[in-house]
Amino acid sequence: MELWFSEMHTENTKFSIKIKEQLFHANSPFQEIDFFDSEDFGVFFTLDGLMMVNEKDEFIYHDMITHVPMAVNSNIKKVLVIGGGDGGTVRELTRYPSIETIHMVEIDEMVVNACREYLPLTAENLNEPRVSLFFEDGVAFMERQKDAYGLILIDSTDPIGPGEGLFTKTFYQSCYDALKEDGILINQHESPYYTRDREAMIRAHQRIKESFPIAKVYQFHMPTYPSGHWLFGFASKKYDPIEDLDVASWNRFNLQTKYYNTDLHKGAFALPNYVKNALEA
Repeated sequence: MELWFSEMHTENTKFSIKIKEQLFHANSPFQEIDFFDSEDFGVFFTLDGLMMVNEKDEFIYHDMITHVPMAVNSNIKKVLVIGGGDGGTVRELTRYPSIETIHMVEIDEMVVNACREYLPLTAENLNEPRVSLFFEDGVAFMERQKDAYGLILIDSTDPIGPGEGLFTKTFYQSCYDALKEDGILINQHESPYYTRDREAMIRAHQRIKESFPIAKVYQFHMPTYPSGHWLFGFASKKYDPIEDLDVASWNRFNLQTKYYNTDLHKGAFALPNYVKNALEA
């Protein structure tokens, strides 16, 4: 008997992966959590039936959320990750000896515990001494922070269910208040391709622009996300992601990355016209 996992990208478009076995299934107080093993993508996990992380392509997402801001300001000392329960973003941050403190706020402790067991590839550094975990709502946590962080990474799910509050104007203003004067915000910015994702992209960008003087969008290729064309947002009170790119400082870290490099950094901000037009509409 063949077993398949299928995710509906739209009502008319389905993405399917043949699986070897289901490793884990549970319903937390917040969402449905599943882990599967597959031939092509290795172990992957889903939340409410949506692909979150898999062993095959996770490095793309985690490279691009982490190394882009660090190449703009390599002197960041204190970082906040909202979401990111799989641990991949924290893993990349711990590769920087210059970072002193990493706070990760994840609403669902069951996600972290399951990733530690079934996805050690991403969760391996969650016990690193510089890392502190907070299992609570990211919106409420952010409201208590003022002038605290050099970098905030919103490693969130889509704007439905537990992730919905992370796409609001109020939340982005809280991010602004929580950042230092030279702080940088990176947010998961959805996709420009399918209608639902494109509308979420536009809303997020407009709301961020209302709070930050510098707000730009960059792209990357994520094979297992809807359409494969995915975006992050870059916002800052001070730094422009292209003009202030510090190639020499970042290369001195001598990090061996699988996806990111400083040439790609510049090109990622060169958006297709259909994306630019949607963001500027």
